[in-house]
Amino acid sequence: MEFRDLKSQYLKYKKEIDIAINNVLMNADFIGGKEVKVLEDRLAEYVDVKYCISCANGTEAMTLLMMAWDIKEGDAVFAPDFTFFSTGEIVSFCGATPIFVDVDNVTFNMDTIKLVEAIEKVIEEGKLKPKVIIPVDLFGLPANHIEIIKIAKKYDLLVLEDAAQGFGGSINGKRACSFGDAATTSFFPAKPLGCYGDGGAIFTNDDNLAKLLNSLKVHGKGESKYDNVRIGVNSRLDTIQAAVLNVKLTAFIEHELEDVNQIYKIYNEKLNGVVETPIIPEGYISSFAQYTIKLPDKYIRDKIQLRLKEIGIPSMVYYVKPMHKQEAFSKMKFNEEDFVVTNKLCDTVLSLPMHPYLSKNDVIEVCDAISAIL
Repeated sequence: MEFRDLKSQYLKYKKEIDIAINNVLMNADFIGGKEVKVLEDRLAEYVDVKYCISCANGTEAMTLLMMAWDIKEGDAVFAPDFTFFSTGEIVSFCGATPIFVDVDNVTFNMDTIKLVEAIEKVIEEGKLKPKVIIPVDLFGLPANHIEIIKIAKKYDLLVLEDAAQGFGGSINGKRACSFGDAATTSFFPAKPLGCYGDGGAIFTNDDNLAKLLNSLKVHGKGESKYDNVRIGVNSRLDTIQAAVLNVKLTAFIEHELEDVNQIYKIYNEKLNGVVETPIIPEGYISSFAQYTIKLPDKYIRDKIQLRLKEIGIPSMVYYVKPMHKQEAFSKMKFNEEDFVVTNKLCDTVLSLPMHPYLSKNDVIEVCDAISAIL
């Protein structure tokens, strides 16, 4: 059994993917080929925003926005404590200070009450200037963007939606990657929409921001890449990855998003009363980058993971360590009382196999194994 079965996906769409890759090879247009523009247009249309700017990966997508917004030393950027390292890393990389916020115990996403408390604390201390909120659509579930946008407006902050895991999710029909002032996603192979290497994208409705990002991602270009009007980076999505993504985007739209949500329902039905299962708030749709359960404590979590491994069922822990406990942030001072939920989640969460090609029998096998262990 595969945790995220990319092989079955490839075999299903082998003909289409092979043709798409071969077309790029025959045209030898490896950087900036027509497939990149086709993909950007399709992604923008799907998300329902004016612009999609592709780039090298999801981390650089966020980095480019920090550059475009001139986030620098002395600025405070608010990010969830329970997420992958890159969300905090890109803040420190540009010299700003990440302010980690505890998360909601049910959704795993940024707790909006604690977000307000964190903003007020920074303002009261007066050492940093609040600039940006980076809500993460963790495990495929959009963050509470409606409330976060209200908070951002109140405190005059920018919002960067980190939808690296959230592509395809939605709130009342409004899709992930369309919230805030800009949004980013990742095309890392294991993501809901993944390529066969690294890739990322930025989404926005802001004309000037889109123009600036298209310059920054190609060495700060002006009229051409040899007309350099600002300091930028080299962050382009290559044509082969775009070709693969064009095939996979069609599959994602046609059935994959619906399929993972059907698998979620089977999991929840079989595990009801056995463990704490994911709860999707009313009006929300998750793209289920992960299907994550909660166990009573670390001992039981680790015991289940070990037993599952022994019988050939893969599982993963996202995340074993909170952001505020990462060694890279060890020079910063934290109060553990501010991160009660995150600390507990890191000891109790377990992600089970989840992908569009998981069979009902596989799901039942996983659930029966967990029930037997407990």
